[in-house]
Amino acid sequence: MALFEVLAPCRPLRYGRGRRWVTNLAIVVIDSAVMRIVFPLAAVRAALWAETRGLGLFHALGIPTFLAGIISFVVLDFAVWLEHLVSHKVPGPVPIHRMHHADPDIDLTTALRFHPLEILISMGWKAGLVVALGAPATAVLIFEAVLTMFNHSNVRLPARLDAVLRPFIVTPDMHRVHHSVIRRETDSNYGFNLSIWDRLFRTYVAEPEHGHEGMTIGLASFQNAAPTGILWSLLLPFRPQTRDGEEEPPARLNRS
Repeated sequence: MALFEVLAPCRPLRYGRGRRWVTNLAIVVIDSAVMRIVFPLAAVRAALWAETRGLGLFHALGIPTFLAGIISFVVLDFAVWLEHLVSHKVPGPVPIHRMHHADPDIDLTTALRFHPLEILISMGWKAGLVVALGAPATAVLIFEAVLTMFNHSNVRLPARLDAVLRPFIVTPDMHRVHHSVIRRETDSNYGFNLSIWDRLFRTYVAEPEHGHEGMTIGLASFQNAAPTGILWSLLLPFRPQTRDGEEEPPARLNRS
């Protein structure tokens, strides 16, 4: 995917890869370490644990593994869509999801840029659902593998291919709209894999107001290099909140 971004980029990166990639990749290392310590029973392990004990709805109903896998993928995708929606709509004392949106550029490493607290909450939600369903471990592994990497990538798909894919899956152009600083665009396109949820619940926006090359990515309050630092990013949820995304920043920021 990184090579795809180099060969067919959609947008020029304002802050390049260097420091951003170091920060975003370091965050995923920290997330993994926290998960190992606090929550060793990740989603796939939870599925294996439930499977060996015959736990969950699918085991109780005797649903074939293949069908259970398909249902599990769809249900997990909706669950992640709902979690994402809630993270934007329900105010909390610590707005941990802001760290993900603070990235001033968007590429495949943005898909890894989630605060450790958010990772713990998300994994608890997914693991609980996996056990309740008795989801096949293979289906959970596939779901975790494809989640977020493709749709966050900075790639330019041919318009016809995007039009064919978008009714079914979340394409990079579709999800990129969600990372706009304009609030009505941020409050849209919450999906990660399947695009049906945003269409079904009327949170779908086809294109950004200023186009994909002209749109501004990130948080309106932090249109600078600060979010590319790791310590700044980890502490962001604990900083005084500002209301981001009411209006597009001045045009000069698009070129910074």
